[in-house]
Amino acid sequence: MSQPFKSVLQGMYARPYFLLTSTMAMWGGHSVVSRMAVGEISPASLTCLRWLVVASIMFSVSGRGVRDNWPLLKPRVLYLAGMGTLGYTAYNILLYWSAHTTTAINIGIINAAMPAMILLGALAMFGQPVRLLQWIGLVVSMTGVLLTAAKGDFGNLLTLSITRGDLEILIAVIFYAGYSVLLRNRPLVPGMVFFAALAVAALVSSLFLLVAEILTGGFFMPSWKGWAVLIYVAIFPSLLAQLFYIRGVELIGPGRAGLFNNLIPLFSAAFAMLILGEQPQIYHYIALALVLGGILLAELKRGA
Repeated sequence: MSQPFKSVLQGMYARPYFLLTSTMAMWGGHSVVSRMAVGEISPASLTCLRWLVVASIMFSVSGRGVRDNWPLLKPRVLYLAGMGTLGYTAYNILLYWSAHTTTAINIGIINAAMPAMILLGALAMFGQPVRLLQWIGLVVSMTGVLLTAAKGDFGNLLTLSITRGDLEILIAVIFYAGYSVLLRNRPLVPGMVFFAALAVAALVSSLFLLVAEILTGGFFMPSWKGWAVLIYVAIFPSLLAQLFYIRGVELIGPGRAGLFNNLIPLFSAAFAMLILGEQPQIYHYIALALVLGGILLAELKRGA
């Protein structure tokens, strides 16, 4: 590798705002790609194969670190298995299922409720205090999510006129929020080592989904477009985004890094319009404003 190119890469890896913005763009694009995957690659195939690629790459890079830190990881095997299953396998399969019956814009906006759900999870599991502004922000954000799920008419909630996909992505967000809250109890090992262990856990748990998909007749061989989707998902949202996020958190801390999640629905909506031709409705703009406004309220400092 030439010295100028190496210097550019090192410079990029030292820029947290570039790293975190790139991460959210990749995760926002994931919502769009999940829609493109419909009919091209089966959900369990995409979930399992993406983690096969990531686990292979991570163990080629961090396998020695996993072995060196095994005394710290071994007592937490059940924790690692649960976290990989909850945060990676369950979230991903629900995301891909949801893409069959809802839009990429809806997926992006409902995903934006995650910070609020993390707040509730931290309160329920660890008794983390919640300020009044945080409660207000939570209510405002969840109103935006419900507005999206109800397609702009809260009356639909009374008649249960909500797509299956909206409910699936909502459950997926709840699972990932639980994963995020439980990260505070992770083993004290380097982030790359921890991610490698979770990738293996996700691969193992997703194998069961793939077997079930095959037995129930849902499996089919990916098309060329399906293989392209797999490559994108494995390299960008699964691998690079995770590594960029870990590095971004190292540089500016989890609190400030977490605020960048607010960019995900913006990227999702932009990519959905540009690539899929989805047209947002008025209620999407209102819902997005509610979600982002609620998150802003929840993040305001005491006395601000």
